[in-house]
Amino acid sequence: PGHTHGFPNGLAHPLTGLDHICAMVAVGLWAAQRGGRALWLVPSVFVSVMILGGALGMAAVSIPFVEPGIVASVLVLGVLIAAAIRLPLPVSALLVGVFALFHGYAHGVEMPGSASGLAYGLGFVAATASLHLLGIGTGLLAQRLGSARLVRYAGGAIAACGVYLCLSV
Repeated sequence: PGHTHGFPNGLAHPLTGLDHICAMVAVGLWAAQRGGRALWLVPSVFVSVMILGGALGMAAVSIPFVEPGIVASVLVLGVLIAAAIRLPLPVSALLVGVFALFHGYAHGVEMPGSASGLAYGLGFVAATASLHLLGIGTGLLAQRLGSARLVRYAGGAIAACGVYLCLSV
């Protein structure tokens, strides 16, 4: 039963919370907004570190400030996109890596007890990568249409979701 429930549960987990959806799409938008090597490096770092965080969560290793870290990821990424801030690529990767640790940990901790860790992990990685691709595609399409402001407005909406999450925690 764990193998049949693991993947769908892992796939669904990032899609069931506003915090995860906003952060994952934001990573893709921010990468597209920055362009160049950030287009693949920023989401790749997020997914890689998220896997580590998921493993730590599944292993019941304690990490402090997970929920505030997740909420901060939505707010900070939204502000960075809205303000079109271009940090150096290593700093961008480090920042999303820190946020990814919190998101991955939450995914791992919330894994159903009957689920296969590997199948569940593959599910949340697939969902996360899909949301990153959605953000990248949206950002690139907006650039192609000559509407960089659209991406900035999306960043503002993500930041507003971050404020909402701050107030609701």
